[in-house]
Amino acid sequence: MLKIINETANFLKNKTNFLPEVGIILGTGLGGLVNDIDIEHSISYEDIPNFPVSTVEGHSGRLIFGKLGGKVVVAMQGRFHFYEGCNMEQVTFPVRVMKYLGIKHLIVSNASGGVNPDYEIGDLMVINDHINLIPNPLIGKNINELGPRFPDMSEPYCPEMIKIVDVIAKKNNIKIQKGVYVAVTGPTLETPAEYFYFRKIGGDTVGMSTVPEVVIARHMDIPCFAISVITDLGVPGKIKKVTHEDVQNVAEVTEPKLTLLIKELISKI
Repeated sequence: MLKIINETANFLKNKTNFLPEVGIILGTGLGGLVNDIDIEHSISYEDIPNFPVSTVEGHSGRLIFGKLGGKVVVAMQGRFHFYEGCNMEQVTFPVRVMKYLGIKHLIVSNASGGVNPDYEIGDLMVINDHINLIPNPLIGKNINELGPRFPDMSEPYCPEMIKIVDVIAKKNNIKIQKGVYVAVTGPTLETPAEYFYFRKIGGDTVGMSTVPEVVIARHMDIPCFAISVITDLGVPGKIKKVTHEDVQNVAEVTEPKLTLLIKELISKI
């Protein structure tokens, strides 16, 4: 594994001569943030050794190197999911590579379904904890050079970055929620009974990503910030038939607010 990580990281270093400080993973319908990046290199996943290829509509499948908020960043325009047939090593491989490129912080976004009755479609929710119902990406032999066998997860999301975003949101009159993200495998959207269950176990939103990447980042001691766009509701009386296109459309409408928060956060960390 270390050999493969180094091979990919060295390929990217040689191709870009770039040492990013911040890693960004952009979720469904949220790839437009790259328009605010002063791009110096854009590489298709297909051209990166050992990288999987994203198969989901709304995920462009490019690794972007540039500057945002005064920092040098690397951004994934599209991520990988367990439901695509990727194993957990493949899903989280880019985060390992980002670490070896030199990132000191990871910022993750996603589109998710709200199960908290106080949420509305289009809300932004800062993730302050999660419940993982996807296979843990650290199952298997531990690589001590990457992190400990039993990494602590008492603080998976960085309180300092959350506080910074609180201030940014207040300053710009952007409403934000805070809550717990439930990670599931997908690809089916949830049944009413499943939505009810996720709320009962302490969830505020549910989605099919983010947690594996955060677990891997925390294994390597990278501070993480994650934010969800609420694209549909799993609340009794508000559940409607939803398509992937609906999810994309809501995410794209909300994207300018998300972009402002992330850009300002990066400038302050």
